[in-house]
Amino acid sequence: MTGQRIVIVDDHPLFRDALKHSLAATIPDLAIDEAGNLDAAVKLLGSAEAIDLVLLDLKMPGVQGLSGLAFLRAQFPAIPVAIVSASEEPHLIRRAIDLGASGYIPKSSAIDEIKAAISVILSGDIWTPPDLPASTVVTEGDDLARRLATLTPQQLRVLMMLREGLLNKQIAYELDVSEATVKAHVSAILQKLNVDSRTQAVIAAARIDEETPLPDVKSG
Repeated sequence: MTGQRIVIVDDHPLFRDALKHSLAATIPDLAIDEAGNLDAAVKLLGSAEAIDLVLLDLKMPGVQGLSGLAFLRAQFPAIPVAIVSASEEPHLIRRAIDLGASGYIPKSSAIDEIKAAISVILSGDIWTPPDLPASTVVTEGDDLARRLATLTPQQLRVLMMLREGLLNKQIAYELDVSEATVKAHVSAILQKLNVDSRTQAVIAAARIDEETPLPDVKSG
């Protein structure tokens, strides 16, 4: 496991620095880049150099929960993404794996366990906490996550910007597209999430990170 490169995406410099030094001291010839927000991460992942793994925090500027994971997996499908988060809810861990994460590492884990988990993921396997309970309960979030996975990378970016409260004009400026294009993306988002308004889309995206059992009826 030599000559590999990972990117740590987290808005806390102290955590990035501590993790970087711990991994560098453990895994030989490991190159480590850092990004403090989603835009910086996208720039790194779009570079010509091969990246073997992204370690993504779920709560940081530009990333709202699993929407950020879905975006990176859609935009860069060949690059494995593992979650390193302070959120340890079992439903969130399972949903992250369902959305394509290569692993889910709680920040509360001992450093030796974090290093072991990353080594497992770099070897091509999926890692989750060993005490993760099994669940067969279908939740509203599971249903919404499946809908989220149908969005294109650009639609996911627009959805995340809607969650930040940006208007169509502001989104168009940030993405360097026309307002008409943004409106088309919003319409597609509403259709795919099966909601009727921007507000409902934002609420639905937030519920993806929650655990709400579905009633015993077929989803529409």
